[in-house]
Amino acid sequence: MRYFWYLTVRQMGFWLTWILIPIVVEIVPAFISAFILMFKNRHPVEEPMPMKLPFITVIVPVYNSEDTLYNCVKSIKDSTYPSKLIQVILADNQSTDNSFKEFARAQTDFGLNMQLIKTKKGKANALNASIYQSIGTYIINIDSDGTLEEHALMNVVLKFENNLDISALTGTILPRKDMVKRTKNFPLRLLRQNEYFEYAQAFLSGRVIESYSDQLFTMSGAFSAFRKSTIMKTFMYDTQTLGEDTEMTFQIRDRLKKKVLICTDAIFYIEPISGLDELYRQRQRWQRGELEVAKSYMRNNASLKNFFTNFLVRRMLIDHTFIFPKMIWMFASFVLIFLRYSPVILGMSYIIIYFLYVLVSALNYACVRMLLRRFENEERFYAKLFWVALTLPMYNFICSWFRLIGSLNVSGEEQWNSLGFKDESTAVKKVVKGDVRNLERNRN
Repeated sequence: MRYFWYLTVRQMGFWLTWILIPIVVEIVPAFISAFILMFKNRHPVEEPMPMKLPFITVIVPVYNSEDTLYNCVKSIKDSTYPSKLIQVILADNQSTDNSFKEFARAQTDFGLNMQLIKTKKGKANALNASIYQSIGTYIINIDSDGTLEEHALMNVVLKFENNLDISALTGTILPRKDMVKRTKNFPLRLLRQNEYFEYAQAFLSGRVIESYSDQLFTMSGAFSAFRKSTIMKTFMYDTQTLGEDTEMTFQIRDRLKKKVLICTDAIFYIEPISGLDELYRQRQRWQRGELEVAKSYMRNNASLKNFFTNFLVRRMLIDHTFIFPKMIWMFASFVLIFLRYSPVILGMSYIIIYFLYVLVSALNYACVRMLLRRFENEERFYAKLFWVALTLPMYNFICSWFRLIGSLNVSGEEQWNSLGFKDESTAVKKVVKGDVRNLERNRN
């Protein structure tokens, strides 16, 4: 009886207090969100066609995009939105390759109302210069290394035209399924399949839930759209941050008090991740951008008492602060074993948490399939990836590590640390070996 009391109360009770953090903060809200999504998306809503379609401007920032620019412009031409109602601005921010040649070829082949302007280096500078050149009722930004789904532009415009209270929209970003399918290297294919699954759930589950309460954290820089009348009231894109997309989102919603939502049926396809090295740099860049923007907009309300009333406080705590206890759990497991905690209890706790995350992924999987019903090929491909729900918790765990490293690298640095995973791993090994040698010398 004493053994049972010791095992249950002292060991399991202590460890369960740690387990409760992800359950209360992440898993329970995810369950609630999934059921809300299922309920609200039972019947898809069709936006009616207006009597007259407006003129729009599509802005494409260009930097060394000779390999992808032609196909990007082609996707604008192949759009169901009338070409005569589209102004295309390519903003070349000091490319050093043959991007201009691809622009000239696209201009000859497609006959679009297209112009190329030269801007200062940096995406924010390219976007700002293009906005002043735009003449469309709506301004749509897309990256030069991706392609639009043929109905994307039309669906964005219809969303604006039928919802006058919406001032800005983000599209749905998905990695190209054809490139994922063609990946022969097994580890890279597994990484890309998890990335596809993550993007689908992040946009068609996470951002949809955020939109329901007008709490969208960030518009995707790869594909976002604005009423020109709204964006001209902002301070334009911030050229001093890596998170210019997030900063613009907060300008519109928090400063101008306008609505920012997601258009789920406007898809933009990007190239899948090239490997772990790119994923490592990407997540650190995102982390730094989020922290920079949060620093500007949380000065007056960065308090735990605002956890339930301010979504930005919640987001920062969940996405950033709670990364640290997640990492502590892993190291604590080894320490607790030496403190005579049962390896069985510790192992069971991790298995329980893992399957709860798998269940959350499975629920989101069902929600995403509902929202992809209008895109049969995409829905069919996503349906075959159901098994990724089993590997996604590990993928997210790795990304959490990368984000944690990104938070540490931000501290005290003016310049963003752009070292790749291999380079930084090598640097860490050198430091560890040096420390070991110093310990050996001191011992001798």
